[in-house]
Amino acid sequence: MRSQSRLWWGVVAIVLLAINLRPGATSLGPVLAEVRDDLGMGGSLAGLLTSAPGFAFAVFGAVAIIVGLRLGLAGGLFVASLCAALGLLGRTFVASVPPFFALTLLAFAGMAIGNVLIPAYIKSHYPNRPASLMSLYTVSLAIGATSASLISAPLSDAAPGGWRASLGLWGVVALFGAVPWAVLAASERRRRLAEQVMTSRPSGSVFAVIGSRRAVALALFFGMQSMQAYVQFGWIAQMYRDGGLSATQAGVMASLIAGFGIPAGFVMPAVVARVRDPRWVVVLLGVLLVSGYLGVWLATTTLPWLWATLLGVSGFAFPMALALVTARTRDAHVTTQVSGFIQSIGYLFSGVGPLLVGVLFEFTGGWDAPLWFLLGSALVFVASGVVAAGPGYVDDELAARA
Repeated sequence: MRSQSRLWWGVVAIVLLAINLRPGATSLGPVLAEVRDDLGMGGSLAGLLTSAPGFAFAVFGAVAIIVGLRLGLAGGLFVASLCAALGLLGRTFVASVPPFFALTLLAFAGMAIGNVLIPAYIKSHYPNRPASLMSLYTVSLAIGATSASLISAPLSDAAPGGWRASLGLWGVVALFGAVPWAVLAASERRRRLAEQVMTSRPSGSVFAVIGSRRAVALALFFGMQSMQAYVQFGWIAQMYRDGGLSATQAGVMASLIAGFGIPAGFVMPAVVARVRDPRWVVVLLGVLLVSGYLGVWLATTTLPWLWATLLGVSGFAFPMALALVTARTRDAHVTTQVSGFIQSIGYLFSGVGPLLVGVLFEFTGGWDAPLWFLLGSALVFVASGVVAAGPGYVDDELAARA
């Protein structure tokens, strides 16, 4: 395959895989009640299911580099696409909770590997256009997340298979997205890809940056925003439904929240790059987060679109956290360590949060306790974000500590 052709195939492959890295989580929330009823799933198990993306991204993301070394970047991303497709498709044919969980984890494992290896693929193959390709990647993530939550409930109502057809659609899309990665994997030699991954791999542990106050704050900030996002992926539609909205209306609200990820991917990297001290942005995002939850809690049906908008704009914290990784580090080695550190730690929060929300909901029988927990976590969100966004560099803190 010629170089120019391979580059275009790569762009197509990146977009298709990115679109499929979130629907496994966001398509479930609007039909979670139907899945629970059909499979006999309790609230705690449902909470575990909604927390699965965070845990999977933390665990399987840590082994993604090994997959890349063994199979090459394109080969690893082909495996990621295939795992996502098989997991999403397979879980629609089961009739009990254990295989549904197992196949969901398979899908999330593929998504976790994709999360880690796509940036590496972009860095290796598009060295002159990393910013534009990362923007394309981020926006494609948001499109996939938004589309899945938007059509999940209506498709479940209209399709003969109900929720199974609704969730299975994304398995078909993921299988289609694996095709260009198969082509790319076949055209690139295994040894060359392994060498590219190896040269970009840091020699030290990602936990070496734990001596930096800023790096720890970044991990907490990334973790808090990830937790909020995955709680919303898994539970916000149910909150809206219990507050009086229909399943379709609740799905629209969830998709509105996710949809703000599209402009966020364009806006926040520029804000971090151009605003010398963006700590006030963190405070503003925290205020919006609290206001959105209070609206869902106290006036669910009054202005549901407004609460969804407030929560959606507060989600601008995700691309902000990623942009701060490069803005608050100098050396590329430190940048890589910080990136690995915040994702390893941060995604654990995104796993624990939805699980705790489910447990609180089941034991209290309502949304008061879960929402108090989410409001309290907003304080950690703001406090850690203010430290992370302040002027200065992780490198300098590590040097001073040494």
